[in-house]
Amino acid sequence: MSKPPDSADDLAVIAWAEQRCRLLYDGVDVAHRSCGIALAETFGKKTAPYQALRRGGLTGHGTCGAIQAGLLVLGEVFGDPDPTAPATDDLRRAAARYRQLWRDIESLTGQESVVCNDLTGRFPIFKGPQRHAFCTDLAAQVARCVAQTITELGGTVDALPPPKS
Repeated sequence: MSKPPDSADDLAVIAWAEQRCRLLYDGVDVAHRSCGIALAETFGKKTAPYQALRRGGLTGHGTCGAIQAGLLVLGEVFGDPDPTAPATDDLRRAAARYRQLWRDIESLTGQESVVCNDLTGRFPIFKGPQRHAFCTDLAAQVARCVAQTITELGGTVDALPPPKS
């Protein structure tokens, strides 16, 4: 059962996750991270496997790396460490709640599709500032959805120290 993030601590950690992911993706104050890596690093997860999520599975034809990374972070938080075990009930609830929250921010994208190329195709230059700003906002909102899901389902989000670079 999920509970709304009503405590000041829950709301603060949700805001922290959004701000940290924005900092990591944006690349203004620290080195730019790809969307998947920004999500992983926001939640203190090892980043190497998240490299494959960059630009929708490296091709642009896959699911948005930020959205996919959010689901993987939830798997790390709520999944069963036994590789032969079925998905936990908490993970199933987390995945459903995360999808619901993601759909609630769909207005940010203006798209029903979550395929990277569909989301970014309106920007004529992929490496241009408009697309970068869009993806920065999207990654930050996804981090917010992940943090909210974790807190609602009784998990904890550790506010990590600022990144060094």
